[in-house]
Amino acid sequence: MNDGTHILIVEDEPMIRSALRDFLEYHRFQVSEAADGLEAKQLVAGQAFDLILLDLMLPEITGERLCSTWRQEGLQTPIIMVTAKGQEKEKICGLDLGADDYITKPFSLEEMRARIRAVLRRTDPARAVGQTFRFGDLEVDVQALKVTREGQVIEISSREAGIIQHFAANPDRVIGREELYRQVWNDTLTDLGTRTVDMHIAKLRARIEVDSSNPKIIQTVRGAGYRYVP
Repeated sequence: MNDGTHILIVEDEPMIRSALRDFLEYHRFQVSEAADGLEAKQLVAGQAFDLILLDLMLPEITGERLCSTWRQEGLQTPIIMVTAKGQEKEKICGLDLGADDYITKPFSLEEMRARIRAVLRRTDPARAVGQTFRFGDLEVDVQALKVTREGQVIEISSREAGIIQHFAANPDRVIGREELYRQVWNDTLTDLGTRTVDMHIAKLRARIEVDSSNPKIIQTVRGAGYRYVP
């Protein structure tokens, strides 16, 4: 999973930055570093990363401001906020600004690694399930845009393939409309987006459920979203 995965560490404390770099490189991640917000902004403008570890308290430009700016500019790179103990308000603010997860100092390196792996699986389903996989009683081929049930081939759209892939990477977890829209449509959810998600789920169910009026694969969780039940 780590081969070629490029992580940017944005941390102003040299000892923490060095420890993270050594640990992640040991586990075969590719690592870049930034010691302040301005350097991080310049690095992200110049190259692509698979994930950003972003400290909140940074010189030049704060982590909160960076996260907000990047999301407003459409950056989809997963971000894990790093906060100091007791910064509960900042954690919530970070998630509201578009961070995918947060971790509190002091943290263990193994916990950081586990959170990185979880966020990468959640935000890039192909890492977790690949291009061909089983989905309920269906065999899915994302590249061919088809699913198969007992020899019967059902064609799907690329959007439907993305929806299936995201659910398959997150079994038994409630997926909200906002998360689904952000990950599959690569956009921020609006009222129109909410209707779009529901419409696509309804169409997908009509294709893949044995009885779309009583769905068994993609179930509705009232007031929360949807859940894939393997």
